[in-house]
Amino acid sequence: MPSSQGINARITPQGSMDILSRYEVSQLKNKQNKHLHEIFRRCSLAVLNCGVLADDSEALLESFPDFDIHVVQQPRGIKLEIQNAPETAFVDGQIIQGLKNHLFAVLRDIVHTNNVVALSNVLDLSQSEHVSNFIFQLMRNANLLRPGNDTDIVVCWGGHSISRSEYDYTKEVGYQLGLRELNICTGCGPGAMKGPMKGAAVGHAKQRHQLGRYIGITEPGIIAAESPNPIVNELTILPDIEKRLEAFVRVGHGIIVFPGGVGTAEEILYILGILLHPKNAEMPFPLIFTGAKKNEAYFQMIDKFIRHTLGEDARKRYQIIIDDPEKVAQTMRKGLEEVSAYRRAHRDAYYYNWLLAIDPIFQTPFEPTHENMANLKLSKDQPPHLLAAALRQAFSGIVSGNVKANGVRQIQQHGPFKISGETEIISQLELLLEAFVAEGRMKLPGSKYVPCFEIVGAK
Repeated sequence: MPSSQGINARITPQGSMDILSRYEVSQLKNKQNKHLHEIFRRCSLAVLNCGVLADDSEALLESFPDFDIHVVQQPRGIKLEIQNAPETAFVDGQIIQGLKNHLFAVLRDIVHTNNVVALSNVLDLSQSEHVSNFIFQLMRNANLLRPGNDTDIVVCWGGHSISRSEYDYTKEVGYQLGLRELNICTGCGPGAMKGPMKGAAVGHAKQRHQLGRYIGITEPGIIAAESPNPIVNELTILPDIEKRLEAFVRVGHGIIVFPGGVGTAEEILYILGILLHPKNAEMPFPLIFTGAKKNEAYFQMIDKFIRHTLGEDARKRYQIIIDDPEKVAQTMRKGLEEVSAYRRAHRDAYYYNWLLAIDPIFQTPFEPTHENMANLKLSKDQPPHLLAAALRQAFSGIVSGNVKANGVRQIQQHGPFKISGETEIISQLELLLEAFVAEGRMKLPGSKYVPCFEIVGAK
């Protein structure tokens, strides 16, 4: 973790977010709205900490207790005044351009999200359709929706704590995708979120593809633990994990999953739960699990977990491709052609998947308290997509307890989350979690992992 010594600077935007209304600036300065400014401060510090391998959000804040950032309103626009920022964000006293762009993306999304929620007379986030429209507005405001583009955005999921060989494999897959002029969208952090972008950048360069898109989608609770990597050229911050996940599947056209830990398992359960919804039965959505030869046992374990919990219908929604980056890219390219044909036939937009049915349980923010974690319905006496939702919530709670500031505090105060359910489900869950711990997939290498959960048996 870096030292607390920091740099002071004033920076101006370039090309976007150079105008804020006096009302918008006042929202960040309002002493009665300290929560909004604190979100802005935390996200900004995470952005400026780019390149420093750490996944402890509280430790980052403790390392820079005097860091602050303010919007300065001027007649010709705005500036950001930063105090005690990490030295690694500067070169010869000048802020790195990519980090500067990310800072203004943070400002744009924090301000716009607050204004849409606060000022809308019709928005009701308890209604499913309103949630999807809200996400659409945030994506549009971030200029992520490009009406003229084809189905070419590949979402890549995987762990931030992976080995060097696993990271190299993600780069090779990204390279093969880049050679086919496909664009990359990830959770924007290190590890399997950075590797595909780095590989695709080389593939794009070889094809002289000048408009490569490296989209990073994050949320305030996770950004400090997974600071945006420097390749991201389109960053956006959603209000919570549920809206972040929905943004992935609405904007992306296909998904590739690399090895990871509980966060990756959460993502897998999310997309399978969506695809298992009866209304999505005929919708093409290419989903590939892939890794190097050494990861074959990992995906056998994931496949076994899915088979014993969600059943054979869930297994039909994905392919496992081991140690063949070129085949991964070719299979994805073919799958995206099917997506294009389906969108044309059903007159759905290429840039936002409006037809995808998402049950409200996947949209409602899950608060991982000890009570909520203990009351999860991990049983098969419900439709598979709802069981997937409950399992997703279990993994989401463990992610929170591992790296999110609020979750870490809860574990410190009340001890580990206690999880129970039907015998078959809970036994498979326990085996999977034990494997993640044994393989070092819970925290970055070198960090001692203290479990934030406890499997207490069947209900």
